[in-house]
Amino acid sequence: MMKSRTLNLDGKIALITGAARRIGAAIAATLHAEGMQVAIHYRGSEADAENLMNRLNEKRTNTAQVFQADLIEPGGPDALIDQVIGRFGSLDVLVNNASTFYPTPLGQVDEASWTDLMGSNLKAPLFLAQAAAPHLLRARGNIVNIVDIHAYRPLKDHHIYGAAKAGLVMLTRSLAKDLAPDVRVNGVSPGAIAWPEDGMTDDVKREILNQVPLDRTGEPADIANAVLFLVRDATYSTGQIIAIDGGRSVGWQG
Repeated sequence: MMKSRTLNLDGKIALITGAARRIGAAIAATLHAEGMQVAIHYRGSEADAENLMNRLNEKRTNTAQVFQADLIEPGGPDALIDQVIGRFGSLDVLVNNASTFYPTPLGQVDEASWTDLMGSNLKAPLFLAQAAAPHLLRARGNIVNIVDIHAYRPLKDHHIYGAAKAGLVMLTRSLAKDLAPDVRVNGVSPGAIAWPEDGMTDDVKREILNQVPLDRTGEPADIANAVLFLVRDATYSTGQIIAIDGGRSVGWQG
């Protein structure tokens, strides 16, 4: 039987945005466990980012480093890529995970929420990809964008967030076309991965689980493993979005 081609990740460099906590931290730890060196980006969660860096460096010395940047600010993405290249010398994988998420009901939409939600979920991934492209092309690397199943079906009162994530789907596909054949660009769309930390009610949780065929939430490790698959194993895939949602989007038009 023919063996499929996989990539050796030992010593390669990955930048994960929003990597201090939750899904981003799981992605960083998973890629690091496969031999990668990781650049851990954070905006405000300095203590969490440094704790993660220290844990990873205990496993393999000097293989993780933290980087602070506000990716919405003009020049922020370019400065971050420059810092990562200055520290590691190259870049093989960019994971656009950093995101803001909150409702913006009609009547409450304002310029600040538009700038914040569009900036973190769509603008930053584009400008990071642009800044990283020369390095990724040299490395024949990867971009993985963390999207959302609600890029395809609206979530009530999340007008800006949904539009931004829908834009990120198109950005994933357009980057895949423009950066081929040297750089693969794919996405992962999480469903209910753990519960948000904003006090979601039990009724809402039950309503969500009623829509999930696997009848449970996922874990950050589920998303991290999908990212690892796209980076290491899916060597003939580009422009694809994988839903990791327990089957919640089965039957949704996408």
